[in-house]
Amino acid sequence: MDIDKKVLIVEGKTDREKVRKLLDEPVEIICTHGTISFDKLEELIESIEDRDIYILVDEDDAGHKLRKILKRELPNARHLYTQSIYKEVAETPYMYLAQILMNADFEINRGYLLNGGAT
Repeated sequence: MDIDKKVLIVEGKTDREKVRKLLDEPVEIICTHGTISFDKLEELIESIEDRDIYILVDEDDAGHKLRKILKRELPNARHLYTQSIYKEVAETPYMYLAQILMNADFEINRGYLLNGGAT
């Protein structure tokens, strides 16, 4: 099985779908559904430990709590942040989200952005 080198951890399905539309490269997007149990976290770490890990969660209390846990358990992960005015990844405008991802060296589907990136 050909495993994508990059892994992006997000909170919700809506976050995953929004980010997936922007990406122009194979990336495994893992959805935590807002929280993650200790067992699921251990399983996750084992499955992705040798890959490039990125974390993009909401700028709210639940997102901050999850990010704190992930920082501790995945110290080599790269953390990506939306602005607090948007609060949620799913509410972040496509153009701004694309900029966040491009700054982290993700390949972005520029054709999608040229077509207006409807929300």
